[in-house]
Amino acid sequence: MEEIRIETEYIKLDQFLKLAAVVQTGGEAKMLINDGGVLVNGEECLMRGKKLRKDDTIEVIGYGKFLVV
Repeated sequence: MEEIRIETEYIKLDQFLKLAAVVQTGGEAKMLINDGGVLVNGEECLMRGKKLRKDDTIEVIGYGKFLVV
């Protein structure tokens, strides 16, 4: 599991996917999320504006797992 450090209270899911280099653009993030390819804390998440905080886990199907630190 790769750790991704944030310096703010939270980060939105679409921005997180760009920070983690899973996608390059917001449009790519939107498509990935809408296709059900992202799990937040073990549950499918379809909200690209979902606020992620420290200790949340994100799994991108076919790509890997991440921990917000």
